Order: sequence, then structure tokens, then C-alpha cells
Amino acid sequence: MAETLSSLQDLKSATGDVQPSAPVHVQKLDKLGRAYATGKRKDAVARVWIKPGKGAIVVNGRPFEVYFARPVLRMILQQPLGVANRVGQYDLMVTVAGGGLSGQAGAVRHGLSKALTYFEPELRPALKHEGFLTRDSRVVERKKYGKKKARRSFQFSKR
Repeated sequence: MAETLSSLQDLKSATGDVQPSAPVHVQKLDKLGRAYATGKRKDAVARVWIKPGKGAIVVNGRPFEVYFARPVLRMILQQPLGVANRVGQYDLMVTVAGGGLSGQAGAVRHGLSKALTYFEPELRPALKHEGFLTRDSRVVERKKYGKKKARRSFQFSKR
């Protein structure tokens, strides 16, 4: 039967002073030399492949300037590259589905950030500090019965 530990010193000597180590992040590439990641935001799901190149960004077979026509959406998409100082160094191939354009841009940003950390693990602290690796879990609340919308009640009248 195991001996009984009576103090913290006994516990320390029993475990052998093992310190937990931080997880080691390694480069994850496919056989074509690309890094792949999936990003999500609201109902949108984006699949992102990055490889070294001249900075071409293709979203669903179209240039990203055509797909994301609003400048705000293009800025959201390029934020991780700007933080990592990698603008124009990677070619991106993106397929995105579901949700609206704003959710899709957020999903692409999330997927691109994850793909950058898979390609260059040393970029992880900078991207994590900016919050680009955190999945924004906010989604639309469902409509309840007896209500006009999720929380909005019908107009009340006494007469």
C-alpha cells in the first residue's frame, strides 16, 4: 500500500520537482509547402491556405478587392499581416461560406492568424496579444415563442 504524505515537503519529494513546461509550437505545412487553418466568426467559416509569394489574395476564386468591396472589410482581413510585418510576403487562397460579409471578413482574419502561426510559430505572441487567435464566439440569439424577436415583446396596450 502507498505511504501517507503528511507535509508539503513529502509531497514535493514524492513528485520529484517536475516543472510543467510551456507547449512547443512547431511549423505545420502540407506537402505543397502551405499552411492551412480554419477561421470562424458568427455563421461564417473560412478555410485559409498561405504560402510564400508576392501578396496575391484570392477569395472564392476572385481577387479580395472584388469580393470584399468595402475598405473596412479589406482592412480587417489584412490586420494580421500588418501586425506581423508580412504584408506582400504571402499568397493567400481563401474559401469562405456562410453568414454575411462582415462575419466572413472576421472569419478570414481568424483563419489567416492561425495559418500564420502554423507557418511561423514565432509570430504567435504578437498575434495573440492583438486578440486575433481568439475565436469570437458571439452568435445571434434565437427567437423565442411569444416574442416578436429574441427579446422584443409585442406592444402592450391596456385598451
